[in-house]
Order: sequence, then structure tokens, then C-alpha cells
Amino acid sequence: MLWLALALTGTAGVFLLLDAEFLAAVQLLLYAGGIITIVVFAIVVTERLIGERLTQTNMRIGGGALISLVLLGFIVNVLRKSPLPAARPEMSVDLTRVLGELVLTRYVLPFELLAVLMLAGMLGAIYFARPED
Repeated sequence: MLWLALALTGTAGVFLLLDAEFLAAVQLLLYAGGIITIVVFAIVVTERLIGERLTQTNMRIGGGALISLVLLGFIVNVLRKSPLPAARPEMSVDLTRVLGELVLTRYVLPFELLAVLMLAGMLGAIYFARPED
């Protein structure tokens, strides 16, 4: 679970390197924050329904490590052979500002509906996570 959170946070870092601050913020808030919380909640609820602690070990870790190392070598090899641009092109508009204005003007209704949907999900999570009487 921690590795997934690290990978999602790293993706936000890539967005920052690409000057996409809005996408980095969305990545951190929705994926690194929200999705990880939902997955942890699902694990806790599943353990509660079964009534025993689930083991989270993997017997095939060696094969996964080998495949990961081969993939890493392939990616490093491709990056060394491909020419990378020396400078980034300049952006003509501030993308974060434009997206913010669109969300709060043209797309305000879907934005508010999404907020209500997230509130309903949070209330459902609180209901299912409460101790049983």
C-alpha cells in the first residue's frame, strides 16, 4: 500500500516537472489521498467482515523483482539512446488559472455535484466503519 502511495506521489512530481501544477494537485488530493484511503478502508472492512486478519504476503516476490529489474534496464536503455530536448517550450497561457476559471464558472454544477457525491461516499464510509452495537 505504501508503494502505491509513493508511486502516485511520484506521478504528481512528474506533473510538477512538466509545469502542470493543477494536475499535480489533483493527483495528490484525489489519487494519493482519496484512493489510498478508500483501499485502506476496504481492507479494514473486509477483515472485519471475515473476522480474521488477512495475510498480505506474496510468494512470487522473486519473479516480480526479476521482471521489475528487466523493465528498469529496458527503460534506462531507451532513455540513454533517445535524444531529449534541451529546453522546455514556453506556455502561452497559465493552464492552472484557465482550469480554475472554467471549474468555477462554466462547470460549476458538475463540480458541486461531485462534491455532494464525495460527501455521500464519506458518510457511507463513516456508517460502515462505526462499531456495531
